[in-house]
Amino acid sequence: MMEKEKFLKEYHIDEQDLLAAQISWKELSGIYENYVAIEGKLREIGKDFVDDYLYDIEKAGIHSYRYRTKNPGHLLEKVIRKRNEHFERFEKIDGNNFHKYITDLIGIRVFFLYREDWIYFHRYITSVFENNPELYVENRIEDFDEDENHYYIAERPKVYRRTGDSRIYDENLIEIRSDGIYRSLHYIIKYKGYYVEIQGRTLFEEGWSEIDHDIVYPYFTDDVMLKDFSTLLNRLSGMADEMSSYFRRMRRNRIEEELAADAAGDEKASAALTVK
Repeated sequence: MMEKEKFLKEYHIDEQDLLAAQISWKELSGIYENYVAIEGKLREIGKDFVDDYLYDIEKAGIHSYRYRTKNPGHLLEKVIRKRNEHFERFEKIDGNNFHKYITDLIGIRVFFLYREDWIYFHRYITSVFENNPELYVENRIEDFDEDENHYYIAERPKVYRRTGDSRIYDENLIEIRSDGIYRSLHYIIKYKGYYVEIQGRTLFEEGWSEIDHDIVYPYFTDDVMLKDFSTLLNRLSGMADEMSSYFRRMRRNRIEEELAADAAGDEKASAALTVK
């Protein structure tokens, strides 16, 4: 188990944060130890998921992917943060049930070359997994399905979009949230007894997100200068996505023009032969 002082320093947490979360270091240690004991199993489950559903990237409608299991220290930081933000929802979390509360112990990222390609992945993932709103989890304990062989989408798929982004999402298919800066698709899949979180982003969005996560989130969100530079980089990534889609449309227009010109040439040649 990580030393308490080292953990608090590394994750920018103080004793007041622990008091506010109303959770003891002993309880956190129990979560940590039990997670470390199953982390290898979760890594294998993530690999199985990728092999079963994402290995054929063309079939899945994506450009590429990667996966990981959650860092143990990040897990404890998230438990503390969630208890501070939503105490009633996370009040009963402990070392035996944390996997029912935390849905990103296994995290998978899928990437698109063009933002509008999200629809191909959405159609794919909702075709290979049951997507029944009656199965969406509300209460993390009462609604948890203990059947390890029941694979399904456990929350309504949602997308976070930046205010001003092109309106490419269908609210009948996916919940749309606009929070001003963050861009990502989110799917929570119940698979082999655990939740798997899938995030979908373009390659440009991933680049910004990784830099923002490394520098700003979650410990320097109050640093005005860092946030300003991150916001600027986010805008640039959004513009790059818009330009990529525009280039794609230009290419399609060029191809259509060439086909139309070829067809017109063929008709003209045919008419000339007819006259002769």
